Amino acid sequence: MTVGFAAFHYPRAEHFEEFVDRAHQVGAFLRAKPGCLSAEIWATADGDSVVTCGRFESQEALGAALTAARDLGAVTAFDDREHKPRQIFNLLAR
Repeated sequence: MTVGFAAFHYPRAEHFEEFVDRAHQVGAFLRAKPGCLSAEIWATADGDSVVTCGRFESQEALGAALTAARDLGAVTAFDDREHKPRQIFNLLAR
């Protein structure tokens, strides 16, 4: 079963472009992992949030990719450059 995620990130305005760059690094990392079907970076039209989305062949592939992404450390960590906590949604294809 195809699975995915959508995550809403809320970078502070002065860190917005830096955050987008970091998100693209993570997206490229995830796309190189087995079972990744897509990893995309979006921004809301109002510029308030960055939305990251990914699709994977299975829950196992998604789990392995996210576990490996922890090695990116500061690139994936929540810190004071974000003005509120991330919202992460796990998705199932229907």
